[in-house]
This record gives sequence, structure tokens and C-alpha cells, in this order.
Amino acid sequence: MRRGTQVTAGEQRRATIRDVARQAGVSTATVSRVLNQNYPVAESTRERVETAMRELGYVVNAHARALAGVSARTVGIIVNEIVDPFFAFIARGVEREAARTGRLCLVCCAQSDPRRELAFVDLLHEQRADAVVLVGGSVADRAYLGQLTRRAADLHAGGSSLVLCGRPSLGGKVPAAAVEYDNEGGAFAITDHLLTQGHERILYLGGPPDLSTTRDRLAGYRRALELRGVRPDPALVHTGLFGKSFGYRRMGELLRSRLEFTAVFAANDIVAAGAAQAMEEAGLRIPDDISLVGYDDVPVAEEMRPRLTTVHIPLEEMGRQAVRLGLPGDDADDEWRAPATGVQRLGTHIVVRDSVAPRVRRRTRRT
Repeated sequence: MRRGTQVTAGEQRRATIRDVARQAGVSTATVSRVLNQNYPVAESTRERVETAMRELGYVVNAHARALAGVSARTVGIIVNEIVDPFFAFIARGVEREAARTGRLCLVCCAQSDPRRELAFVDLLHEQRADAVVLVGGSVADRAYLGQLTRRAADLHAGGSSLVLCGRPSLGGKVPAAAVEYDNEGGAFAITDHLLTQGHERILYLGGPPDLSTTRDRLAGYRRALELRGVRPDPALVHTGLFGKSFGYRRMGELLRSRLEFTAVFAANDIVAAGAAQAMEEAGLRIPDDISLVGYDDVPVAEEMRPRLTTVHIPLEEMGRQAVRLGLPGDDADDEWRAPATGVQRLGTHIVVRDSVAPRVRRRTRRT
């Protein structure tokens, strides 16, 4: 077999598919078949091509593959903030499932800006990602949802999929799938847990009020109160942000006010950590003076002292399931894929730790 001259780094030229073909002694079509894995190639030929690629340092031109209509074998994920454990664990599930299928995972941070979310969907579509996973609660904005619906149709028309993760479905007629968790059910269960311990003045703390995540958790909180015959008190609902600083600041303000409560339902574990810090600085003990619960069951819940009672969400599994929904029939190794549609719901459950105690009337928080 006649072999071509190897291209060296000193020549300052990136190896092309023609260089690989010449080095391996095959046609460029054969090299393309090896790269795309879309046509049978003899094992010995495949080995020659792969050896030539390594020797030449050949890197696939993703842009050229996209222009040729070939998938870039990537999965995109759009999160609000990568350092937030809620999003980080879902992203880990997406990355691991993408890697299992031989795909690269591209992570984009929208920073709670719906316009950035839509822009990243467009960008990932341009990059020909096989699936785009959009994570986190959504705002009830008709214009935004209309634009997202159009993008879901565009992705589907281009052979890709939009998967919503942890947010409501766009409806059965939209070619997009959704992975949800029992958000309202988890909030109902954790509130009911406090009620069975004798707490009726339960403060709800945190979460943007216009976000679907907050709306669902508040719905579960109110439903539990009503079923136990406790009238919801609007003065006990203090929405805001999901961060530790919000929990710390708002809890400090409420402790200095005349508002009475014996338990706190923090919208997530990070808010609970901030609230706990404010309680400690005010000389209050958890759970002796005030009981505290959170939501999500991220590592901080186990690290807090006392350890935090919370609602467990299978975050990493949600990420894995999102990729599976976005790549239906992927293991069949063919180019056609059915559209990703429908909703998959995962369960939640309470994790009881040390931050809740039965209400003792003489320990009701003083003003």
C-alpha cells in the first residue's frame, strides 16, 4: 500500500480529510463513512483510517459537517446558573447520558433571562445539537411561550429535539418533550409533615413569584393547609429569590417584625441555609425555637447543623431522562428519529432529618 507524506506540525497546516485518505490509502468517501459511522466499513480499513487520523492529528471540522447536514453529535443544556446545585446535578445527569451515547455536552447559562434562553436555543440549533435541554421553571408569559413553541417546531423540522426539564409542557401539539417532578406533591408532603407536628403558623420563604416552580410549591403548601383545616395567611408568604442571601436577609427582617410563626418552609435548601444563619445570629435554636424545612435535597441539607429535613428531587436522573427523551431510538443506530413528545414525571419524597420538632406552645417565638 502506498502511503502519503505525513503532515507535520511545523508545516502550520491543519490536516484535511484528503490528507487522511492519502495517508490511509483509501478514498475520501471511505474516510467519511468511518467518521459518520453511517455505512459498513471493513475493520482493517477502519483501523487504517483511525491510525492515519491519529498520526496527522486530524480534527473533524464540525462546521463543515453541519453544512453537509451531518449531526455534530452534541447535546445542549441551558440552565439559569451552573453553580446552583439544583442545575449542577441535572447538568451532570445530562452530561453523563450524553457521554454514554458518544456525544459532547454544551452548557449555556441564561442567568434567569428568558431572552438569553431563546438566544441559546437558536445558537444550539445552529450548531446542529441533537437535543436541546432547557432546565428550570418558566414564566407565564404568552409571548415568550409562543416564541419557544416556534423554536421547538424549528428544531424538530431540522431533526433535533427540545426537551423541557423541570418546567411545564408546551402542550401535546408541540413537538417537544418534558421531564417533570412532582413539585406540588412534594410541597404538600413537607407542609403536611409540619402540620402533623403541630405547626400551623408556617412561614413560606423564597422563590420568584412569577416562576412555575414557586407557583407549584405554593399550591402544594396551601392545599396541605386547607385539607388540615388551617386557613392560609397571606402574611406568612414571602416570595423573592432562591439564594442564600435572600433567605438570610428576609429572615432577619421577619425576626425583627411582629409576625408570629413556629416553622419555616424555605423554597429550597439554599434559602434554608440563609434563614438558619439569621436564626442563629438572633439567638434562636433549630428546631427547639423554630422548625425549618427546605426543598431539593442538595448536599447543603446534609451538611447543615442540625441536618435539614427537605424534599428529595432525583435531579441527576432528570438530566439522564431528558437526554433519553431527546434521543429516542438512538441505540438503533439509524438516522431517523421519532419526535420527542409527551411528559415524563418523576416522584419526590420527604427526607426526615433533625430540623423539625413538635410544636410546644410555651416555645412559640416571642416578638
